[in-house]
Amino acid sequence: MESVKVQDFALCPKFEKTFSFLGKKWNGLIIDVFVEDGPQRFVDLAKKIPEVSDRVLVERIKELTAEGILAKDENLYCLTEKGVDLEKTLSEIKRWSEKWITAEECS
Repeated sequence: MESVKVQDFALCPKFEKTFSFLGKKWNGLIIDVFVEDGPQRFVDLAKKIPEVSDRVLVERIKELTAEGILAKDENLYCLTEKGVDLEKTLSEIKRWSEKWITAEECS
C-alpha cells in the first residue's frame, strides 16, 4: 500500500485577522452601508440596519474604527482608505450570495 504524505496546513495569520473582524455579526452589513451610501450619522446608520441594537452598533463601530476601517469626522462616520478598499471584496461576496443563497434561506 502506498503511503500518502499529508502536507501541514497553516492558516495565514493575516487572513485569520481579517476574518476576525469581517466575520463578526453586523460588521459586513455596516461596512456595506458606508460603501453604498457614503458617510453616515449614527442615527441614520441605525435606521438602515434596524435589526441591530444601538449598544451592539456602538460596539461594532468602535471595533471597526480601531481596525482602521471607519473614522469619525465631526458627527459623521466614514470609511477610511482601508475601508474603501473592501468595496470589491463586498461586491464579490454579494455576487456569490446571489448565485448560491436562496430566498428561502434568508427567511
